[in-house]
Amino acid sequence: MDKWQVDDAYRLKKIFSERSELSQEAFGDKFKIGSQGMIWQYLNARTPLNLAAAIKFAKGLRVKVSDFSPNLAEELAQPPGSGRTQHEPNGERTDDLYLWDSNTPLGEDDVDLPLLEEVELSAGNGVCEAQVNYNQKMRFSKSSLRRCNVDINNAVCVKVTGSSMSPVLPDGSTVGIDTSKISITDGKMYAIDHGGMLRVKYLYRIPGGGVRIKSFNSEEYEDESYSKEQAVEIKIIGRVFWHSVFY
Repeated sequence: MDKWQVDDAYRLKKIFSERSELSQEAFGDKFKIGSQGMIWQYLNARTPLNLAAAIKFAKGLRVKVSDFSPNLAEELAQPPGSGRTQHEPNGERTDDLYLWDSNTPLGEDDVDLPLLEEVELSAGNGVCEAQVNYNQKMRFSKSSLRRCNVDINNAVCVKVTGSSMSPVLPDGSTVGIDTSKISITDGKMYAIDHGGMLRVKYLYRIPGGGVRIKSFNSEEYEDESYSKEQAVEIKIIGRVFWHSVFY
């Protein structure tokens, strides 16, 4: 077993002892992880923690996967079929962002971005319109946007609804969109206007000018393939450069 897997087990065991109100047996049964023996093996590094179990532990303990397994958190952020070595962070510092109102002064390194919230951007079947919530905006540090190579004038934040991108983007997640990035790079996540439906999906090019749309939750949402003629209804709003998730 790799050292990082042992370290994951140590961190998870510590969090479990501090946060779990259930016994190992009850916890494993409630969150569909396995028997008491399986829980014990995960916590004591007898069995390597896998991504599916890590997500369930995180949900049950009300923490993020990254709190006990940075490696699995990176894997969780990958598009389907990607390897860990291909991981490219798209916004690792959630402390660079927070909600504010018109009475909150901007810091020297701060910038406020529009927040589309009243009619939410959907990661499922979509809604027909997105509107700016003028009472709230999302605040980023300018240095964070520079790290992501995002121009302030091309950045907007939106709320995501639906389960098609879960668990990468659970219902209620927030994403940052770079509206200058409208050319498809295979396997990247984009916000699109698809015949009046606003959606967040992984996009892939198809020979002949077509487009394939992929959801992370592929068990419930099948891939969608569109020919060049059909793809004219797909307008790319921008590429997702950042997302915030609470598990």
